[in-house]
Amino acid sequence: MESGRKKAIVYTDGACDPNPGPGGYGVVVIEGSNRKELSGGYRLTTNNRMELTAAIKGLEVLITASKVTLLSDSKYLVDAMTSGWVERWKSMNWMRNRREKALNADLWKRMLVLCEKHQVEFRWVRGHAGNKENERCDWLSYEALRKPGLPADDGYEKKSARQPRLGL
Repeated sequence: MESGRKKAIVYTDGACDPNPGPGGYGVVVIEGSNRKELSGGYRLTTNNRMELTAAIKGLEVLITASKVTLLSDSKYLVDAMTSGWVERWKSMNWMRNRREKALNADLWKRMLVLCEKHQVEFRWVRGHAGNKENERCDWLSYEALRKPGLPADDGYEKKSARQPRLGL
């Protein structure tokens, strides 16, 4: 661990209604006494893509290399990062196994770059269990997905045009 890194806590959540469908993400970033909220959405995406996007946006907003505790209610995100799945998929040229491509490789690539800059500890929190900041992220993500005129999630829509996708 590098001493002198700023500490940050990043809470994240993503949502789709339905899945796949319009999606949104919500983020709360806390650095000392500073607090920042972020949100956004896409017209067609998946819940897992929004969970990943929330984490990416939360890490991207940190200007200096930081020691980050990232809290998410997404087992997909937390388990993939803490169990070495993402590194394995990367080592296998973004394949889960010999026949299946790893989903959301475009976002996982961005996440790995951010994890090179920041020292990130991923922690799972139970969703809808009274964690104030997780509940705020949930609210932000649903507000974002309901906004009119949402942009395309090119990483999802362009891939969907090439092949049918599951809502994962």
